Amino acid sequence: MTEVSAQPQSSECIACGPFLPAKAGEGADSRMTFRPHLASTGGKLVRFFTPFLKRLSLKKGKGEEDERSPLVPKVNPGPLFSPFGDPGTGLPEEDQGRCDVLQPPSQSLDSFSYCIKYLTFLWNLLFSALGLLILAIGIWGLLDKESLGSERIAHLGSDPMLFFVLVGLAVSTISLLGCMAALCESTCLLKFFIGGVITFVILEILGGLVLYSLRHQIKDSLQNTMLVAVLRYQDDPDLRFIMDEIQFGLQCCGVDSYQDWKKNLYFNCSSPGVQACGVPASCCLHPLENGTISNSQCGFGALSMEEFVAQSVIFLGGCVPQLTRWLSSHAGVLGAYCGFLLLVEVGPLLLAIKLLAELAIVRAQGWQQVPNPGPPKGHLH
Repeated sequence: MTEVSAQPQSSECIACGPFLPAKAGEGADSRMTFRPHLASTGGKLVRFFTPFLKRLSLKKGKGEEDERSPLVPKVNPGPLFSPFGDPGTGLPEEDQGRCDVLQPPSQSLDSFSYCIKYLTFLWNLLFSALGLLILAIGIWGLLDKESLGSERIAHLGSDPMLFFVLVGLAVSTISLLGCMAALCESTCLLKFFIGGVITFVILEILGGLVLYSLRHQIKDSLQNTMLVAVLRYQDDPDLRFIMDEIQFGLQCCGVDSYQDWKKNLYFNCSSPGVQACGVPASCCLHPLENGTISNSQCGFGALSMEEFVAQSVIFLGGCVPQLTRWLSSHAGVLGAYCGFLLLVEVGPLLLAIKLLAELAIVRAQGWQQVPNPGPPKGHLH
């Protein structure tokens, strides 16, 4: 049997090559050349990187196997959601509580929540119609008097119809926002609606307190305003309408007495017109003839009559004293009316708060039902 001699094979380190093959022409003893400094450095590098390379290789291989394995469920991470903006949602701190973050599909509302939803919608729909009606009246008044024209636009701030426009615009905007919020089940719109109603109620309460605390100054201001209405009775249709309604409703004439109409240019006794020494028809005791036809000349010549004669034709008392007595005698009714108005406004506010809470609970339950992707527990054999 032929003896086979084993030839020594060249050995080379993969990382740093501490053993290098001998060069041609060198002896057998020098076939392997050892370099100690390279061996030491290479060994440290190998020991440092080997654990990371093993982990990376295992993760990559395991992920590929999981993708190919039909037994491992593929679960997509659910959308980030928290109805209260909790820090444990995984959202960045600046994005918590934002309305544009994806929310899980909301579960079905129960019957009670649906009643709240549609009751909120109908209540706000009614207020929207009322606000749009007030807005239309204000715009119609401005257009009818041509207050938006270039010549009268400077006096727009003192136009009473501007008040109707602003109130109608505010009421219709907030109410339409409430309708959309309830119908779309939008938490963002509900929050805006709640904030708007709270602001509106606070402004009304503060306005009432200011009016009550400044009632004496308001009386003087009202007296001056009505005097301006007397002076501009024929020139401003709005002031004429307001003055006629006050005189007809309170059964009064003038500011402090019927003699105030002498300050009007047309009703002054020195005026050459047919209205000289007269008062408006709204001052008359019986402005309607036979109860149907308005007699616009019933007050003509009343300022030239003796007082005991004039009292059988017109009202002699002024409107400011009459208004003061009316407010004092109807204080309870006015308080009840203001309370009812606040109750009507607070009603949809409470419904919106309840609906917001119901939506938060339902969507939180929907989020809990979204499967949470976790690390694969292993393969089924």
